Amino acid sequence: MKTPRLSLSAALFPLVILVLLLTFNVTVFGDDALSGSNQFILLLGASVAGLIGIKNKVTYGEILQKVGENLQSVTEPILILLLVGSLAGTWLLSGVIPAMIDYGLQIADPIFFLPTCVLIAAIVSLATGSSWSTSATIGIALIGIGKALELPGGMVAGAVISGAYFGDKLSPLSDTTNLAPAMSGGELFSHIRYMLYTTLPSIGISLFIFIFLGWSFSSSGVVDTSFLSESIREKFNISPWLFLVPLSVILMIVKKTPPLLALFIGTLLGGIFALIFQTQLLLELSNSKILDFRAIYQSLLNAITVNTQIKTSDPLLNELFSSGGMQGMLGTVWLIICAMVYGGVMDAIGALQAISNAFLKWAHTSFQLIAGTAASCLTVNLTASDQYLAIVVPGKMFAQSYSDRKLAPENLSRTLEDAGTVTSVLVPWNTCGAYQSGVLGVGVGEYFIYAFFNWISPLMTLIYAYFKIKIKKLKVD
Repeated sequence: MKTPRLSLSAALFPLVILVLLLTFNVTVFGDDALSGSNQFILLLGASVAGLIGIKNKVTYGEILQKVGENLQSVTEPILILLLVGSLAGTWLLSGVIPAMIDYGLQIADPIFFLPTCVLIAAIVSLATGSSWSTSATIGIALIGIGKALELPGGMVAGAVISGAYFGDKLSPLSDTTNLAPAMSGGELFSHIRYMLYTTLPSIGISLFIFIFLGWSFSSSGVVDTSFLSESIREKFNISPWLFLVPLSVILMIVKKTPPLLALFIGTLLGGIFALIFQTQLLLELSNSKILDFRAIYQSLLNAITVNTQIKTSDPLLNELFSSGGMQGMLGTVWLIICAMVYGGVMDAIGALQAISNAFLKWAHTSFQLIAGTAASCLTVNLTASDQYLAIVVPGKMFAQSYSDRKLAPENLSRTLEDAGTVTSVLVPWNTCGAYQSGVLGVGVGEYFIYAFFNWISPLMTLIYAYFKIKIKKLKVD
């Protein structure tokens, strides 16, 4: 099909309408906007773009064809998301995730409490793939301990948020970590490996600052996390052998095993280890008196596919020890599908090409392109007030520009995370900022300056771009 030539104003019109609608939608629905209304707004934006295309003699069939090609391109990311949900379920049931949390809690120390907060939050977020769950569980406990040690609430919250977003950003269980490569046309594990270049220095600098602050605010108090560890061990059989499961998946990633296969094997290993280490828990979840094949099958399949909730004696842990399985990923899958519909229509009518051409005329260097992408992510976080949209909208807008510059999609996906995912929590009216502030009981203005990782990350990606460090090029056949 021949792509029509659009003026820049005509190409930007559907984008402006989309941002305005999303901004209004988030003010109406707040955190619930992701439950479906944002997805429908993406379809409304696609409709506006489609009308412009039809006016410019683009047929309905041509638009549908491009939408179909877009949806086909995210087949693997969607399957990966579903397997991520299943893996999270069996890793919870087997005790892998609780073991990570339990051993993480044991490294708490009064003098090094702030960097310890970062490390514990990072471990929990890596294990669960959710910065929100981390803050709502371990984060609340750490805030309470920080108050007992007479540390400023904003400082402790900044440490928790820094660690939580570091873990969320690198965890293959995270929806944003899966969403970024899906929007840029990249691959999950390659995206994670490439993020390490900017993410590790960012968290390293953050830890150094928190160590300095920890010494400055040293306390003679005692950090007591034994009540959390006791609650975990009451319900789970914790053993170092459980770490064989994540280590096996890490080894497969290093060996460049296809992500679908690595995640599927990781899910099966989680199920096997649940059978070995958590027989009592399997019996409890199946509501059976005898652990027979039926009970095992029911517990494992529920963990893989639908919601699994494991109750402990501590209310803080109950939300953390909950997994939606494959079903829990359907919201993100829905978002991806609607985003690809919008992107497909914008591509079919020539809007993406017009925006890309105009942007390339301004962005004469790779640095300018990456800086423009980062600015766009921050703009969407400020206007549409949602971290997912800060990945989806710039991702679809600039994917072609990166390709035209012969830049690998990992450059785009890394920038989307460095500038989109992590800065959302710094905006008070963003869903992330509002959520974290409400859960931790600390205002965004109080923790803003102390969330070092979250504002160092976008600076780090700009530094790398300016000095041309680890800017991956497309392979030319």
